[in-house]
Amino acid sequence: MRGWPVPVETTQFKSAVRRTATIAIVCAGLAGCATSSPDADITGVNDPYENVNRSVHDFNRGVDRRVYRPVANAYGVVFPKLAREGVANFSNNAGIPGQVVNNVLQGEVENTVHNTFRFLINSTLGVVGIFDPATSIGLERRDTDFGETLHVWGVGEGAYVALPFLGPSTQRDVAGDVFDFFLNPLSAVTAGPESYLPTGAWVLENAGDRYEFSNSVDSVLYGSSDSYAQTRQIYLENRRFELGDTEQDSYIDPYEELYNE
Repeated sequence: MRGWPVPVETTQFKSAVRRTATIAIVCAGLAGCATSSPDADITGVNDPYENVNRSVHDFNRGVDRRVYRPVANAYGVVFPKLAREGVANFSNNAGIPGQVVNNVLQGEVENTVHNTFRFLINSTLGVVGIFDPATSIGLERRDTDFGETLHVWGVGEGAYVALPFLGPSTQRDVAGDVFDFFLNPLSAVTAGPESYLPTGAWVLENAGDRYEFSNSVDSVLYGSSDSYAQTRQIYLENRRFELGDTEQDSYIDPYEELYNE
């Protein structure tokens, strides 16, 4: 695409730096809340805001039923899988610079080098990430985020929270998501319409996932007796497994049957 990425003026870069610093302060406060939150109960769930969370969950379920699921189904039907994969590849590639920053903050030298070369190869040979030649040469996806960085730094996960439109999370991951939004170096070196492409691709990537996992997601949201508790359990088990807080033998992948089809 023409002119991507486009260097911005010095004033824009300084503004981005000041904005990131402000967000860092906010994240520190949120992370402090996570550290000071009460421990999880005997079931492994720390959900002191359950009444509010359930209301948000019901709101999100309504949005999914009326908007998100129909849009995702239309996206999946209209666009072939190859096109959806290209969008997802581009979205992932655009997020790698931010992941590299997190790799550095986590002290993960190998992952820093790995993701840096993955980004360079897919941005060039892969046509700004639309294709994924890096995986074929052993540079597979190694995703991370600032929530994981906070985990590495010893910040507790805090209370479980349900976010409008975004779904399940924890106090620690809310802080991580806020920081990740501004952490990616590409946000400081892009301007004009091109700066919205990664966000748009991320939205379409999630719509594609909603389409691909439609049966499993529908069974949780609309087929379970308590979709809130089921969603909470799946999220916490997956997230803790990603961070190494759950023994693999006790981990249950709710989408295992789908992967094996």
